[in-house]
Amino acid sequence: MTAVDDLDRKPAEAVRLAVSHAEDAAVALAEIRRQLATSRPSFILLFVPNRLQPEDLAKALRGALPDTVVFGCTTAGQITSRGYEDDALLAIAFERKHFRVASTLFEPISPVSIADVVSQTERLASQFRATPGRKRLALIFADGLSKQEDILVAALEAGLKDIPVFGGSAGDGLRFEKTQVLRNGEFHSNAALLLLLETDLAFSGLGFDHFQPTEKRMVVTRAIPEERLVLEINGSPAAQEYARMIQVPVADLSPKIFAENPVLVRNRNLYHVRAIQQIHGANGLTFLSAIDDGLLLTLGRGKEIIRTLDTGLAVSDKDGDAPDFILGFDCYLRKLEIERKGLDTEASERFRERRVVGFSTYGEQHLGVHVNQTFVGVAFFRPKGGAPL
Repeated sequence: MTAVDDLDRKPAEAVRLAVSHAEDAAVALAEIRRQLATSRPSFILLFVPNRLQPEDLAKALRGALPDTVVFGCTTAGQITSRGYEDDALLAIAFERKHFRVASTLFEPISPVSIADVVSQTERLASQFRATPGRKRLALIFADGLSKQEDILVAALEAGLKDIPVFGGSAGDGLRFEKTQVLRNGEFHSNAALLLLLETDLAFSGLGFDHFQPTEKRMVVTRAIPEERLVLEINGSPAAQEYARMIQVPVADLSPKIFAENPVLVRNRNLYHVRAIQQIHGANGLTFLSAIDDGLLLTLGRGKEIIRTLDTGLAVSDKDGDAPDFILGFDCYLRKLEIERKGLDTEASERFRERRVVGFSTYGEQHLGVHVNQTFVGVAFFRPKGGAPL
């Protein structure tokens, strides 16, 4: 089965969607091409489920979309016009009328060279000449297993200066084996893809989670920062101490338990989630964001996730109009918690109502900060009267 763009009941103006659930990469891309036959894209974002092999897709891309610029990444799930999905090949075609794009690839990114990222970013921004009356933003898609996103996005912010950057880390379902980004028909690991967009649409960045701090605090007493690995918390084996604090047996620790019992880090008056990815060895904990010795962690408590989703997605432009569409980067841990609580149908309905499309990530990038267990997105609004905004 395939699904053509059915965002809400009125098609989005600035993008077209195509979805395929075909098992074969060539068949899936042929279906994508047919669904986008009337589109005139500046570029396409392709979000790949882990059931499809990137190598097969790369080979089939040359024949299926030979004259189209295609970017994208592997994912931990997709957000289509149906809401949450796990096995959909999702293509988002950004109409040429409303978008221009330039790109660069950072490879390798482990370890990150801050100087190289800044200079490469500045060069891209200077070569991509601005059009009067249009606005700019950047999207970043990074290898979600590189453990380099924190440094990368800080360097991007320095290079992009006043251009806002949003994005998500590529996923691999729940396998955590290999994540890749797509550029110029090729998939790359240990790499990050930067897209610089110019648009005549007004847009607004989004970023929200559904946690508040508790009184339970812990200190990282032994860590390997470059591996995002914590070996001891409060002087005890990390997994044992975390399990004790959330009152769950160590044997029961799992991605779903981590999703419902996150740890938070305070930055001024804001708390950001430092999500736990998995147990490492017997007692270590691998995190999805930067970690270091002496870091103070606060156990988080969840607020009602559907209510916070409603509130976070309720954005409008200066005239009170809803977005044409929202490009969303949603942490896979949020999806796990939603599914565990039996709320996936409700969450998908909210995504459909708010016209959200995108993918489930291994981490999110929001205005120079790498975060976890957060929804990050960009709401794009329909142009008014055909005049540049």
